[in-house]
Amino acid sequence: MDILYFAWVRERIGLPKEKVETTAANVRDLVAELSARGPRYAAAFADLSALRVALDQDLSDFDAPLEGVREVAFFPPMTGG
Repeated sequence: MDILYFAWVRERIGLPKEKVETTAANVRDLVAELSARGPRYAAAFADLSALRVALDQDLSDFDAPLEGVREVAFFPPMTGG
C-alpha cells in the first residue's frame, strides 16, 4: 500500500511517501502501526483531530476499512481562500 504525507505531516516524518505492508483493518489501526515506527511518526500522528485522510483519493475517516485500498494520504485540514 502506498502512504502519502503532505504539508507538516511530511516534514515531521521526513518522507513524502512510502510503500508499507500492513495487517491493519482500518485507518486507525494503520496509524497505530505507523506511530510505533518511532518518534517522528508518533509526533506526526499525535493528534488525529489535526489530520485528514484520503483513501484512493477520496476523503474518508479514521474508522474506514482498508480492504482493497491502494493509497492512503495524510494531510492537515485545508482552508479556502
